Parts: sequence; structure tokens; C-alpha cells
Amino acid sequence: MILDRFRLDDRVAIVTGAGRGLGAAIATGFAEAGADVVIAARTEADLRKVAEQVRETGRRAHIVVADLADVEATAALAATAAEQFGRLDIVVNNVGGALPKPLLDTAPDDLAHAFAFNVANAHALVRAAVPTMLETAGGGSVINVTSTMGRLPGRAFAAYGTAKAALAHYTRLAAMDLCPRIRVNAIAPGSILTSSLEVVAADDTMRTTLERATPLRRIGDPEDIAATAVFLASPAGGYLTGKVIETDGGLIAPNLDIPIPDL
Repeated sequence: MILDRFRLDDRVAIVTGAGRGLGAAIATGFAEAGADVVIAARTEADLRKVAEQVRETGRRAHIVVADLADVEATAALAATAAEQFGRLDIVVNNVGGALPKPLLDTAPDDLAHAFAFNVANAHALVRAAVPTMLETAGGGSVINVTSTMGRLPGRAFAAYGTAKAALAHYTRLAAMDLCPRIRVNAIAPGSILTSSLEVVAADDTMRTTLERATPLRRIGDPEDIAATAVFLASPAGGYLTGKVIETDGGLIAPNLDIPIPDL
């Protein structure tokens, strides 16, 4: 049956930034599809909640409390997966981000930090994970979480957007280096209802503006991203590599404008 192609039975995944938001939804979605997960983030209490949701599906979760801005801590997750579950099939590079700042307030160090956190961090885990995936599973799937701001221009996103654009192209380059046994794809979310959008969602005017500026007329749900991740990780997405899936409600222009003065 075609639905069987969306299963991840007995596979093992690493999800970074999995304490809440997109990472938590992806980890839980993988478990519902049959996978065991290594979940990593800074806050243990958040991870314990996600681990409980995973276990309620009948699957296993292993918690790693770490500052994933440290590339060595991120890279170590590959060995942890092999030690805990005996294999590694899927890597989701979800951790990342950078605060919005006007362009002239964005220092070169801000760009360097954004690149390190969003791109170098992902590369560190890929380098560590690929040999483990090949040895224990014979192949695998890497999914990088980028952003619509990596392809759309918007005010105050010089550091964040540039880093996410770099991660999108890194995805294409890595896919070519690692084919055919390792597939590398990315998801570019639009405006998704996570903690970063709580202030917007709680304000009727701001929420309505955001919804009207989105062609599908709604803010995305974390499960929208989780469903895309399950597709990319599973045999259903087995003929995709080097692709960036834009799960963004149809955006062709930014729907969240950061108010800063004109020059």
C-alpha cells in the first residue's frame, strides 16, 4: 500500500532543537511513523515532555541536554544514536536562528555567528553522522531546516536570511557529494505557530495581517512541518535529494514585516 511508504518503522533519527516548536513536532511525528529518536536541546524539562510524547506512541526516546551552539556537542549526537539504538538512519538539523536587526546595526560578528550556528553546526553533525549511517543502516536521510527568509528579501533579516540561504545551498552541495546512499534535503518553513510567533498570534490585528498576507490564509502549524519531514525521511521521499521543500502557505513575499525606519 502507498501509505506504507510513509512509515519509518524501527529507524533511528536525531532531531536537534527538539525541546519545543518544530523540533518537538518532528520528533513526535517520526515516532508516530515508527522511529526511535535522539532528541537534543538545552532545556531538560522541555525534552522530558517531548520524550514522554514519543514513548506514548510506543517508541523510544533518548534525551541529550546540550548547548548545540557547540559544534562538538552537536557532532557527538551521531555516536550517541549508535550507542543507544545501534543504528542511525535520519538526521534533522533543526537548531539554528538569529535575532532580527537593522542592516546597519548588524555587525560582521553577527553574520559570522549566524553562519556558525545555522550552517557550520549542521555540517558538523552531517560529517559525524554519515559514516555511522553508512555503517549501521547502509544509507540515510539528512533534513536541514532553513526558512522562507533564505529566499525572500525582508527588512532586518540580513544575518538570519543570509545564513538560511547558505544552508539551503549547502543542502544542494551536500546532496551531490553524498549521493546515492545518503539523501540530503531541506524544509523552508513559512510563518509557523511556535513560541516565536506567540505575540503575533495573540494580537488579533497582527494575526489577521499575517494570515491575509499568506496565500493559504492561515499561520502554519508545527505538524505541517513534521509531515513534510516524515515524507522526506521515509521511502515516500526516496527519489528526492538536493531539494528545498517550501512549506510556507504559498508565500511569494514576506508576510511578516519588521518595522524599521527608512534611511
